[in-house]
Amino acid sequence: MTREPRDAPQFYLTAPSQCPYLPGRQERKVFTHLIGGRAVALNDQLTLSGFRRSQTIAYRPACEHCRACVSVRVKVNEFVPSRGFRRVMDINRDLTGAVGRAEPSAEQYSLFRRYLDARHNDGGMADMTVIDYSMMIEDSHVETRLVQYFAMAEEQDGGEPVLVAACLTDLLADGLSMVYSFYSPDEKRRSLGTYMVLDHIERARRLGLPHVYLGYWVEGSQKMGYKSRFLPQERLGMNGWDRAE
Repeated sequence: MTREPRDAPQFYLTAPSQCPYLPGRQERKVFTHLIGGRAVALNDQLTLSGFRRSQTIAYRPACEHCRACVSVRVKVNEFVPSRGFRRVMDINRDLTGAVGRAEPSAEQYSLFRRYLDARHNDGGMADMTVIDYSMMIEDSHVETRLVQYFAMAEEQDGGEPVLVAACLTDLLADGLSMVYSFYSPDEKRRSLGTYMVLDHIERARRLGLPHVYLGYWVEGSQKMGYKSRFLPQERLGMNGWDRAE
């Protein structure tokens, strides 16, 4: 008789629910727990198979009639920023990025709340409380960091650095995974969402890591379509990771 190891991950399937990306469709997810001493290695393995992390859960779509969600990762060493990307980097040259432990703060939650209210007020995270936010940041058994981006305030506002963006980031064996990011909705000219991806590509380059994992690209979804701009990248298909120029 074949026996599974006692610490082998157990996988579960969610019930169908409304798809948050494509109208009129249902989604299901397969998920497992990322806990204990094997969490780091398991997170690495599952990310290579298209899973994403949320707190101590690793999940991926398992929809019966749809394959629209495609895992994407940027090829760090081959990425060359376009003129538009260089413009975004130049606009944000005054920002200071700080990498630290994944610890929540009142300033973070205030920014997070403004971001949700402005951009995702009808989404599944719209009702997250400060306790929910703290759990999202802290509840992890893997190598997780919080990258925060600060701008210097005007003298009349006290001159203290102001938090304008943040990204919860996992450190993987082969790259950085951008778990969740949020930013000031009042700083539209900065294109902060784009800037954080560009900054993570540069951080991965300095660390000698070949990939930045962006999560799921969903063709036809305005929320997820931007991910296709960071080329070259690889997209996970039926035959593994396929290159996209």
